[in-house]
Amino acid sequence: MIETKNINFYYGDFHALKDISMEMQAHTVTALIGPSGCGKSTFLRLFNRMNDLIDGTRLTGECLIEGENIYHKSVQVDELRKKVGMVFQKPNPFPKSIFENVAYGLRVNHIGDKSYITQRVEESLRDAALWDEVKDKLKKSAFELSGGQQQRLCIARALAISPSILLMDEPASALDPISTSKIEELIHSLKKDYTIVIVTHNMQQAARVSDKTGFFMLGELIEYNDTKKMFLNPEKEQTQNYITGRFG
Repeated sequence: MIETKNINFYYGDFHALKDISMEMQAHTVTALIGPSGCGKSTFLRLFNRMNDLIDGTRLTGECLIEGENIYHKSVQVDELRKKVGMVFQKPNPFPKSIFENVAYGLRVNHIGDKSYITQRVEESLRDAALWDEVKDKLKKSAFELSGGQQQRLCIARALAISPSILLMDEPASALDPISTSKIEELIHSLKKDYTIVIVTHNMQQAARVSDKTGFFMLGELIEYNDTKKMFLNPEKEQTQNYITGRFG
């Protein structure tokens, strides 16, 4: 589903990602772990070209989704972002109603069929495990929801335009333990329909939710393996040291 080949990425003169090659299968959860500033969020943002918005960046190598190099000049970035949804670290609902938050992406993409929009809003809220909590207050402001509910609303908003890939940049780091648990359950249930890539500082979370884990250090991919193997029997000493808390 996703493949990178010899990716190098630069912020000006700073070499942020160094020769990264990895493959991620469809309908799996891949966790990216490593200390702050190691390149994992930069790597995540490659897949919907969010780094394009930063001046002075440069990329070499190939980044393939379903076999297509998404950095080829023929690729329409707007179309790519319909396929690749993104959920950020802090919940960022729009100052609109719960309904309009989820419908936003559909309206931006010029979908005007009211019955279809209503159907997609309900389906997306159900997929985000939020429908039962908000179905009677869809016209209320999204800001009336708790932090955990707002994050699930942002997930529903990402799902509404039917992406095939969902990127999550530390989606539970601003949430309490109960809300975090709900997000983790949600990730587990979503992978049957989506390919998910998650950046997390929480190693226990990576162990709980992911099928494969990539460990980044100073812009390099130190190790990429099945999550269970990575946490129980890592191949590299650096991985072992990080996982056991000896550094980072």
